[in-house]
Amino acid sequence: MAEYLLPSLRDQLPLLIEVAGDSARFAWEEFFYAKIRSEHTRRAYTRAVRYFLRWCEAQSLELGRISPAHVGLYLDNLQVSISSKKQVLAGLRHFFDGMVTRHAIALNPALSVRTERYSVLEGKTPEITVKQARGLLQSIDTSNIIGLRDKCIIAILIYTAARIGAVSKLKVKDLYDAGDQFCLHFLDKGGKSREIPVRHDLQTLLFEYQRGIDTLLGTNDHRPLFTTTIRRSKELTLRSMTTNDIGRMVKRRMKSAGLPSRLSPHSFRVATITDLLGQGVPLEDVQNLAGHADPRTTRLYDRRQKKVTRNIVERISI
Repeated sequence: MAEYLLPSLRDQLPLLIEVAGDSARFAWEEFFYAKIRSEHTRRAYTRAVRYFLRWCEAQSLELGRISPAHVGLYLDNLQVSISSKKQVLAGLRHFFDGMVTRHAIALNPALSVRTERYSVLEGKTPEITVKQARGLLQSIDTSNIIGLRDKCIIAILIYTAARIGAVSKLKVKDLYDAGDQFCLHFLDKGGKSREIPVRHDLQTLLFEYQRGIDTLLGTNDHRPLFTTTIRRSKELTLRSMTTNDIGRMVKRRMKSAGLPSRLSPHSFRVATITDLLGQGVPLEDVQNLAGHADPRTTRLYDRRQKKVTRNIVERISI
């Protein structure tokens, strides 16, 4: 397969890499197609590096002549947020590290470059309230298999705090009896494998949905748990719903329920984490549910302090 794959990769090489020689071409392919296993990271870093190299071409720079000053000047002129600049810089640093390792260039021009300081006290994702989430679930008509499917997906997002990427990867076999309870097995961000218990109301909903798809599509443990439909026909296919499919579905359901357009599928994670912390559940337990490696990440989802701040401003008597 490699003999068919590599020529197509080289056709996509930026001009600066193509003219820099075999070492640069090897380092490019190694970095983007061997070292990076996350498709999301690969897309983000590929975009960052390609745009930067295109800018360098416009400045008539060769690969070996790129300096820290060029990287800094490029970042200064980027019309994006500080966090986006940090992501771009991270991509450039890792990319040029590979170029140095493979002796395509002598020094990493991005290594000494810094961006503005950026401190995050609270995540940007808007929170969906408990009342809004309940209303959304109640608004979904489950008299048909599509309504059942959509309600199951949203209920999983709420009651497991899972990301939509992990939900899109679920197979029928990933809902199973663990002995004393039913669980869902998720393949999460960063290649993490996680098992999360299914609460009873969600279990009932999933069983009803599974009986329906078994009748329509046949029993197959390796089939995707959530599949697409044939346009508006309400007929299920055998193709797995992608992250984008689930995102669009959730947005449609939110709009139909009259919820604000700024809400997103990730809003459920914010609501679940805030709700559990508000009930006094230990931070470590909530962190484990959310699948965060660092408790500081879990705290970014906690919106209790924001609610206190709003109460304070309402007391201003002007």
